[in-house]
Parts: sequence; C-alpha cells; structure tokens
Amino acid sequence: MIATSSSVAEAEAYFDAWNAHDPEAVAAAFTEDGTYTDPTVGDQPLYGSALAEHARALFTGFPDLTFEILHAQPHDNGAGGAVVARWLMRGTNTGQLRGLAPTGQRVELRGVDVITFTGGKIGSLEGFFDRQALSEQLGMPMRALPPASGPFQFGYGVRVTSGRATIPAAVSLTWVDVRSEREAEQVKLTAAAIAAEMTSEPGFIGWLGVEIGSRLYTITAWDDADAVNALMRSPTHKEAVRRFFNEDLGAAAATGVWRVHHLNPVRVRCLSCGHMTDPAASNGRCDCGRPVPESPPYW
Repeated sequence: MIATSSSVAEAEAYFDAWNAHDPEAVAAAFTEDGTYTDPTVGDQPLYGSALAEHARALFTGFPDLTFEILHAQPHDNGAGGAVVARWLMRGTNTGQLRGLAPTGQRVELRGVDVITFTGGKIGSLEGFFDRQALSEQLGMPMRALPPASGPFQFGYGVRVTSGRATIPAAVSLTWVDVRSEREAEQVKLTAAAIAAEMTSEPGFIGWLGVEIGSRLYTITAWDDADAVNALMRSPTHKEAVRRFFNEDLGAAAATGVWRVHHLNPVRVRCLSCGHMTDPAASNGRCDCGRPVPESPPYW
C-alpha cells in the first residue's frame, strides 16, 4: 500500500514518466538544477538533457522496462517534502546498452530512491541498488573476490560522507546476518536509504556499509552520542526495526554505540617538503613555511 501525501503523488508521477518511456518527461519532473544520482552514473550527478539521455539509453537497452513502486514513505528531511521509495525494476536487455551488445537476459532489480521535492518538482534524487546484482543478471559478473582464505573473509564496502572534517565523538555499529541473496538485497537497500536520510542531519559525519559473507555491517560516525538519536526519527529506520522484530527479516542482529576514547589528529603531507603536518595545530602551514592541503573528511 502506497502512503498518501502530495510528495508521494509527485513520486508516482515521476515513475509514471519512466513507465511511459518518455525521457523528456523524466527530466521535466526535476527542477531546472535538480540532480539525479545512482550507482551507474559516476561521481557527477545528472540533470537536464544529460538525465534525459540517461533515461533514453535505458529505454534503448530495455525496451520493455517497467518500474513498480513497492512502498513509498514520506520523510521530513527539514528541507521540504521528501519520499523514500522502494521499487522493483523489470526489463529484458534486447537493445544496445551504452555501446554493449544486448545479452537477451531478463532483469528483476530492487532499489530505493530518496527523493527531495521543491515546489512540486524533484530537487534531488539519490538512487540505490546492487550494481553487482545487475551485472550478474545481465550475464556480466563483476570481478569477484574469494569468499574466504584461511582466517580471512572478503567482501565489499560503500561509503557516504558529509564532507566535513569533524572528528567523531561517537560511532554506531549495526550488523545483520542474512540467509539469502534476496534478504541481503533488502537489508542493503534499506541501510543505504537510511544513510541517505542521515546526510541531512547536522550531527552526521559519515557512514560505511560493509558486506562480508552473510553478515552486513553499517558503521556510522557522529558528532556526539546524542546525535545518534537522529536514527530514531528516521521513518525508514523505524520500518526496518518493525520488520526485523515483527516479520521474518534477518537471522540475527546486534547494535551498539561507542564513545570515542582517543583519536589522533588528521595529518596531511606538505606538497613542498613532504613533511606530515597537523593543519589544525599549525594554522594550515608546514614547518617549512609553505601552506599545506586542507584536511580531508575524517570519515
């Protein structure tokens, strides 16, 4: 059942444009400077004609492409109306996709969009889905790591950062053990949507999502322990907790918050003499007298 609100209706209209295979209508759902990102578009968000071309390329690659909204949840992000939408994309790759020959493979891919609206149009959209699962369904598996070697297990990770150089005073950690690829996909997409919601919280510094074997981890850095309460205000987090306790989601899980005991400062290398310097303690200058690069985000 899709939640009722004006922003949810606007999200439905956006997906209708995709299902109508109308690239101009997809782009027109955004404000003039509205941005679109997903795991396939690289570091630069798309907008305007570039977004229309992105949609057109997908329609070419998947002539029968459809999106089904599985659930849409209004979210107050403090910057206007927002929606977290879980969706299911279906399509058959019978056309050329960005220069690649069609594989003929049928794709069913779940994902999450975090959509922020401004004046009835999309100001930003962050899409999340398992790029590896998409590649595997197309018959083009990404480079795989061995699952284990001796005492070591291998996996994959993803990062979200606020871009701030603030040193965290608290870290929260959650892990969930999953029993199937489908369950892992649900947990990963939900975790990514929660992380996207947290980026608008003032106490959020950064987030890591890690998959190792059948265990999925999220590790989040915060300004202080009180900032972690932002999670309790997240509708997506509330829904995930409800599903874990009241539905059959996950085999086991644990959560916790750690307060920082000791942290060393961030040091950067002087481009002139190669000396490692703490910019905060040296007013941004190396002992050699030259300015040093700005500190990168801590997390």
